[in-house]
Amino acid sequence: MLAATLLFSAPCAWAAEPVQPLIAELTRANAPLLEQNGEPGQSSVDLQDDSEKEGGEPVTDLFSLEELRNSARDDRELALPDADLPTSDIPLALNDKVEYFLYYFQTSGKQSFSRWLSRSSRYIPMMKEILKREGMPEDLVYVAMIESGFQMHARSWASAVGPWQFVSGTGRRYDLRIDQWIDERKNPVKATTAAALYLKELYGMFKGDWYLAAAGYNAGENKILRAINMYNTNDFWELTRRGPYLKRETKEYVPKLLAAAIIAKDPARYGFTDVAYLTPIEYDTVTIPTRTNLDLAAKLSGTTYESIKELNPDLRHWCTPPNYPDYLLKIPKGSKQRFEEEYAKLPVDQRFTERVLYSRYKARKKDSLKSIAHRFGTTPELLAEVNSVSGKERIVGKMLLVPAKETVDFGHEGRAPQTAAAGKAGYAKYYTVKGGDTLTSLAKRFNVSVKLLSAWNRIKATVALKPGRRIIVAKFTEKNGEMVPAIPQG
Repeated sequence: MLAATLLFSAPCAWAAEPVQPLIAELTRANAPLLEQNGEPGQSSVDLQDDSEKEGGEPVTDLFSLEELRNSARDDRELALPDADLPTSDIPLALNDKVEYFLYYFQTSGKQSFSRWLSRSSRYIPMMKEILKREGMPEDLVYVAMIESGFQMHARSWASAVGPWQFVSGTGRRYDLRIDQWIDERKNPVKATTAAALYLKELYGMFKGDWYLAAAGYNAGENKILRAINMYNTNDFWELTRRGPYLKRETKEYVPKLLAAAIIAKDPARYGFTDVAYLTPIEYDTVTIPTRTNLDLAAKLSGTTYESIKELNPDLRHWCTPPNYPDYLLKIPKGSKQRFEEEYAKLPVDQRFTERVLYSRYKARKKDSLKSIAHRFGTTPELLAEVNSVSGKERIVGKMLLVPAKETVDFGHEGRAPQTAAAGKAGYAKYYTVKGGDTLTSLAKRFNVSVKLLSAWNRIKATVALKPGRRIIVAKFTEKNGEMVPAIPQG
């Protein structure tokens, strides 16, 4: 009866819109858009900050032959996720849009939402603790729920990765190491910490409005700032009604978040009575001074290679990463003493075994095994063996496995102290000047004063702006735990 009430209480346009199976939405990390015909739409909305999308090249997918043989495909399906509202430390609301997703999650999306709930119990306690430590509302964990369904290996069409769906540029901005050996966007502890810092910045930027902060997390803060300026309102619900500038995914992001939080805080009330909840993740951490094989770590801690990989989803290969002294490896709880005693007995040269990493290469016209071997620093015989081809076989158009060259400059990878400091102390957003732009027009567009724009960029208000110049259009600093506009000194 409740579900029917929710359905028919929505406006006709929503109630008449057919609800499609959720399976079509599972290939994307962010919740789908229900287009006017009722089918999930493919959105091109920029994840996180739209100024970051050009920063950071995607890491090449590399693998050893053993990993290729033994790996099973990760389950990377992503789903989407009366009137007394549950208690929450983020503001909850109930309107036609939220009711729509309440009904949606209880019907077409129920199976997938049940999987979300099942995985949530494994990570929510740890994530809430981190959010609390960073001074953030604990119920922001439901951002991770609608972003990834709490899947550590989630990857979106826009190459956003991990439970909090960071693109590489934003991940590096928050001190997450991303290279061919490790992707800390998949580390639930480090990614949650990064998300808490980003959400803290957004909250301060939008003057304490969690709905705008959440929309900024989805579309990028500059997108929301421009919408506020364009429609002359900072009310999220009003922004969703004013015009087409914000994509439908962003307009529905907050209703989806609120509906997910309402159900997840009282699942039985909404018909989720048979969810098989996973036990909270528990582990010990051990310090790894030098590169170490994960199968060795598994043996020393009395578990399996698969268990070590599950506890450390950020590790991309068979070993801990190079150039990462004192890496904290997670092992099963209660095995730390045994591990440390046995590990200390092993010489350094017995802790790690080198293996060849491979990538894929599509043979082009005039390619031969000999020319390809020369290009990749190997032998025709090895290429023939690995790819099960003969030296005389035609290879044009074939996808071959080839040894990968080292593509990471580890001298410049990892954590830069100045980056960490900048992530906590403040940051600036840039804009590339286009023809016709003036300080006055940009001040209006980005909702900032001409005086601040002039001070941030050290230019006079009377000076014409040259197209192509990058200027600061938003600058924030941390003060009393909040991100506030940076006021130039003097």
